[in-house]
Amino acid sequence: MDNRVWEMQVFVRVIETGSFSEAARQLLMSPSTVSKLIGRMEDRLGVRLVERSTRRLSLTDEGRLLHERGTALLSDLHDIEQEVSQGGDITGSTVRVNASVAFGVLGVEPFLPEFWRRYSNIIVDMSLSDEIVDLYLDRTDVAFRVGPLTDSSLTSRKVGTARRMIVAAPGYLEQHGVPEKIEDLDHHNCLGFNFRRAAPIWPLRDGGRIVDRLISGSLLANNGETVRRMAVAGAGLARLGDYHVRDDVEAGRLTEVLADAGHGDVEDIHALYLGGTRMPYRIRVFLDFMMPKLQEFMKRR
Repeated sequence: MDNRVWEMQVFVRVIETGSFSEAARQLLMSPSTVSKLIGRMEDRLGVRLVERSTRRLSLTDEGRLLHERGTALLSDLHDIEQEVSQGGDITGSTVRVNASVAFGVLGVEPFLPEFWRRYSNIIVDMSLSDEIVDLYLDRTDVAFRVGPLTDSSLTSRKVGTARRMIVAAPGYLEQHGVPEKIEDLDHHNCLGFNFRRAAPIWPLRDGGRIVDRLISGSLLANNGETVRRMAVAGAGLARLGDYHVRDDVEAGRLTEVLADAGHGDVEDIHALYLGGTRMPYRIRVFLDFMMPKLQEFMKRR
């Protein structure tokens, strides 16, 4: 085996475990041998890859690039060997996917059976969470993310744009009244979120400008699907993406309110992934299959 491939495997294992000693244990090596091997890589490349401290390891920019490309390279090598040994089949290849609960259930899941009919041997390891995941630390291949992009080291493809709607069940509105202006929200039960990036505000249009309206209510949830179900049950007002509630609105289970105040309240949805144009084959076929279908899903109104 080429020494550089072995070095890359060790380097990736160190980053994945976050520890020289744990990587050494898994690879049946001594921690000093692992440390020296990483040091030789740094000497050969002429850059620092890992910042070492007594408590944790952190990647330099060069180390992050090497980890991204190295992970893709090792995955490509695995896929090539699988294709050759199985006569072109990619049996056992896994695509690790993350999405918000609503987008995963409504957007991604319905297309998976068709995907497997075409690629029956690709395993989709899907996690649903409204929290933002770190693709490196969580070993995620593709993340469907709602909202602004902050990590410029990742490659992205735009899926579509979601318009936020304020909705409530007809029964709730009959009992508590229909809010006519944003000040009326002070007298309504506004259902919210409790994850780290959430804030108890709704950005709404007031007289030609956007204002952050402080809201409060009896529910704080870690996912939009719980908020939607409670809104349908008549618990209060909810601010959710149009793709998430459009079936409820069409069926009369929910009614949109304050539509003018919510005009322009939109968020883009992107597919984020590692590897850029050199992504592994398993990720490429997943994205190439899913993207046009999800883009059409987002266009439904």
